Amino acid sequence: MNSTQVSYFTLGAYIDEKLFRYLFFTILLCLYVLIIGSNVLLIVVICVNRSLHEPMFQFLCSLFVNELYGSLGLFPFLLVQILSDVHSVSAPLCFLQIFCVSSYVAVEFFNLAVMSYDRYLAICHPLQYHSLMIVRKVSVLTAAAWFTAFIFMVSITSLSFPLQLCGNFINKVYCDNYSLVKLACSNTTVNNIYGLAAAALIIFVPLVLILYTYLRILQVCFSGSKQTRQKAISTCTPHLASLLNYSLGVCFELLQSRFNMDHVPNYVRIFLSLYFLTCQPLFNPVMYGLNLSKIRNVQKSLFSIKRR
Repeated sequence: MNSTQVSYFTLGAYIDEKLFRYLFFTILLCLYVLIIGSNVLLIVVICVNRSLHEPMFQFLCSLFVNELYGSLGLFPFLLVQILSDVHSVSAPLCFLQIFCVSSYVAVEFFNLAVMSYDRYLAICHPLQYHSLMIVRKVSVLTAAAWFTAFIFMVSITSLSFPLQLCGNFINKVYCDNYSLVKLACSNTTVNNIYGLAAAALIIFVPLVLILYTYLRILQVCFSGSKQTRQKAISTCTPHLASLLNYSLGVCFELLQSRFNMDHVPNYVRIFLSLYFLTCQPLFNPVMYGLNLSKIRNVQKSLFSIKRR
């Protein structure tokens, strides 16, 4: 049976407890509203204030847009499924979700890598920073992060689409590419090789770049002035916290999908599979909004004007 002939997939990880259905729905809806509100607020603050039209904040704007994009690919779907008695999804919608979630993951890592490069130039080459990080370069780096991620995900999704499937049961609360490939009864060697190569380029290459930039930043901090160290701490702490939080969440998902987790309670497995998709979109705006003094000061001035 060809995958294009499968009209729907059944999601088997949902727990049908009607007593908690509306509680889970309310929690997720409130979380989604908070994610939209916090990310849109910071995007607007950055766009309307000329003092924030700097490379670092433009990269942050790209990061916040990606949080909205990733949330859009997951939350409406989850909210509908929670209230539904039959947890099934049409094949086209499943492939669309695979593309959205996977591209969100890739764009997030690429954005974090670009931001670490920006911090490296700002701290290690402060005098040449504005001549090195010009507007055109910012635009190219931002576009490259999105375009490269989309190219990877179009390739991965197009490889999965023609697979011959032996079933339509996915033991998760959302569609993901690895679970779909496991349903195949045809040869998946090409999918596996391309998937490993894509994972290496999407995850490990950005992490290596980030590690290198922070090693250089540490060298400058140890040999530089107190002002340099304070600048590094104030601007790099939110980025490091975001990177660690996201990497931990992705690690949870990779371990869970590759190993037998039947001994782990279902609630825990669902939480681990959703952590990087639900917590990161709220974690980033809260972390950057509270820790970066320029954004915090602009927000305070905006609220003070409204009160007047």
